[in-house]
Amino acid sequence: MFTGIVETIGQVTELKRAGRVLELTVSAPQIAPTLNLGDSVAIDGVCTTVTERSDASFTVQLQEETIKRTFASSYRYGSKVNLERAVTPATRMGGHFVQGHIDCCVPVRSFHYEGDDMVLRFQIPPELSPYCVEKGFIAVNGISLTIASVVPEISLHIIPATLNNTTLKDIRVGSPLNIETDILGKYVRAALKK
Repeated sequence: MFTGIVETIGQVTELKRAGRVLELTVSAPQIAPTLNLGDSVAIDGVCTTVTERSDASFTVQLQEETIKRTFASSYRYGSKVNLERAVTPATRMGGHFVQGHIDCCVPVRSFHYEGDDMVLRFQIPPELSPYCVEKGFIAVNGISLTIASVVPEISLHIIPATLNNTTLKDIRVGSPLNIETDILGKYVRAALKK
């Protein structure tokens, strides 16, 4: 479980394919020394498990299902990634409940600036729209954000502090986004169906 508050930006230093598994090594000297084998780390919103680590980096393995649902296949040497360690009982919940289970990967449709804020727009598949409500939560590349509007597309207003401390500052039209809709909405909808 995560909060969607990015702790640091890491950099991909090694990629290895072993059959259907993608092994990814990320340079992250700010958090690597605190990690243990088996710890969960969100990489661009994807929950991963640490399989190796040093004082400067850590390694995870991504399965085929994760590769299909996310933009992990586009990682290259030097790619920058948003990182967050799993919450602890003492963690402040500054964002919202984020599982690290990506629902879909969609392209940026447009973005522009209103003052210092970025307004980011994208569309999600129709089956996910019931989980997106105005002023509700959504996780984009592991970042907890508030939905400004849902029609005709998802619109987010992103403050400078978020832009400066995440990889969103580097996006372009067409850039892929890992999307996780709000888990609470999923549970409410499942309960109502019963």
